[in-house]
Amino acid sequence: MPALFRRVAEKDRKTIRLFVDGHEIEALEGDTVLVALLTRIGQLRHNEFDNAPRAGFCLMGACQDCWVWTEDGTQLRACSTTAQPGMRITTTEVPWLTNL
Repeated sequence: MPALFRRVAEKDRKTIRLFVDGHEIEALEGDTVLVALLTRIGQLRHNEFDNAPRAGFCLMGACQDCWVWTEDGTQLRACSTTAQPGMRITTTEVPWLTNL
């Protein structure tokens, strides 16, 4: 699936690398996790109710649609969390949530 966001300006920031579902991606220093993902891939995650692709909704931290997790289980709002070098994000169903 092609990326949903496309950079049209401000491309001169330092490049960082992070991992999403085990795949390395590049982002620019200061990007949110949401921007990092949507400039590289076509969706943020799949909806837990009907498995439909999701890309976030409000893009400003109000709607609860952009949750992702770190590999250790920490839940993050992708739209308001700054991407960090080496960050390891998972967007798929995670075992610690299915056992609740």
